[in-house]
Amino acid sequence: MKRKFIVANWKSNFTSLEVNQWIERFKNYDLGFTNKGVIICPPFVMLPILKSYLSNHKSSIKLGAQNVSPFDEGAYTGEVSAKQIKEFADYVLIGHSERRKNFMESDEILFKKVELANKYGLAPIFCVQDETTKIPENVKMVAYEPVFAIGTGNPDNPETAEKIAKQIKENTKVTTVLYGGSVTSKNVKDFTQTPDINGVLVGGASLDAQEFYAIIQNA
Repeated sequence: MKRKFIVANWKSNFTSLEVNQWIERFKNYDLGFTNKGVIICPPFVMLPILKSYLSNHKSSIKLGAQNVSPFDEGAYTGEVSAKQIKEFADYVLIGHSERRKNFMESDEILFKKVELANKYGLAPIFCVQDETTKIPENVKMVAYEPVFAIGTGNPDNPETAEKIAKQIKENTKVTTVLYGGSVTSKNVKDFTQTPDINGVLVGGASLDAQEFYAIIQNA
């Protein structure tokens, strides 16, 4: 049985109060899934809250950041370095389509981010829009997220997603491919039951604790 990863991308949502409310709802669910890894990627400022909770409750849930600076530590006002993130998280999203579009992140910048993430022991979850997106050689986990499916309620066809996942694995050193784009508890199994898709990257649906648990359960 293949190991599946369910990654929550909260994007720029939740105050500290709302994070605690989400935790209160989510903690009532049993996460005794031996073949499923759950990763939550909250905004930077919420990482300490979740880190404290997960540590105190000896939870198997892992944390990821939504971004990382393309610079190492130093005089880079407003940036959060990989070294700082590693104190709270094990994973980091790099190359999300919203970062590429809204912040004009180039391949050069994204490759620098991957290099620094690996330097400090953060596992990159590198986001690609299709099978032609450039992927750094030292990336093992990729999230395929077609732009037309993000936040639209119109997911890609599972057969197409599986084909792209297979191509990525055959042409790179990537071992784990996630699907992202309008994932719900109703369609998640259609993607995770395919041979080459190893899990999902969940956006809006992860903000609802009950729905996110249902996604984990159905994956």
